[in-house]
Amino acid sequence: MESNPDLCLTVRDSISDEVKDKGMVENALLTKPGGEDVLEEYKSENSLKHRTRRQLVNILASHMTEMHGRIPSRNQKEKFALGIITLFPSLKDPFSPKGYLNQDFLLLFGAETASKMLEKWDTAFKPKVIKEAKHLTQSTELCRLLTAAENLSENDHTTGRIKISPSDAVGKMLHFHKSCCSIVEHLQGREAKQPYILAVGRTKNRIDAFYIVVDKQLIPCQATSSLGAFDELFKSHYVFNLSYDETLVQLFTFMQTTVYNIDITTTDESPRVREFRAKVLHVV
Repeated sequence: MESNPDLCLTVRDSISDEVKDKGMVENALLTKPGGEDVLEEYKSENSLKHRTRRQLVNILASHMTEMHGRIPSRNQKEKFALGIITLFPSLKDPFSPKGYLNQDFLLLFGAETASKMLEKWDTAFKPKVIKEAKHLTQSTELCRLLTAAENLSENDHTTGRIKISPSDAVGKMLHFHKSCCSIVEHLQGREAKQPYILAVGRTKNRIDAFYIVVDKQLIPCQATSSLGAFDELFKSHYVFNLSYDETLVQLFTFMQTTVYNIDITTTDESPRVREFRAKVLHVV
């Protein structure tokens, strides 16, 4: 059987890139404070504790910005991400196309920014958002959403540049799919260009798994709650370099600047978003 020279060359180049990127990450850790501790923990445990993962990301994010500036290119980020999963194979995400969806966002913004949503939403933002929503005109639909928000550990909320009802806004972000039905049929029937959450379960009150759908491709969420799934939905826009849905621009812009604190001074915000942030953060 004849070998394919082009295939052999591609495989050899791929292996070469992995070796180079692995060496780049390893050298960075060996020359930065705390880096050797990360390597030692992985060597002894074949894994990294949550605290150590944050330390790893902070070290490499700092090193990457030193080398390539504050906004490194996608190719540069992917080289670091490839180096991470080659040096630390147990950190590879088996469900993402290249194994490092979450690492890509972490390397771009750091562990502190990546964790803001899950760490601060319930305590710092959710009660204030609910309070402000109660001052809006109380339609039946809004009352239903407020009741759900107060009864659950997470909530749905929307503001929109284009007039859109709360249920339509939720429909842009989240779809429920019965686990007994074909997901393939659902994907074939959807023409959405922006990513959305697909919640799969026997009923809407018993969700078994969440997915991010991007270009009719399923990416299983690591999260087991709708709040965590929304966190991954937001991050997917940056990982895949996607624009926000035009009907949800204000919602995602609010999350970007107020919750994640990303590009606060350079993002074009509507007066409504700035006013709402001031109310939520109690800034006069």
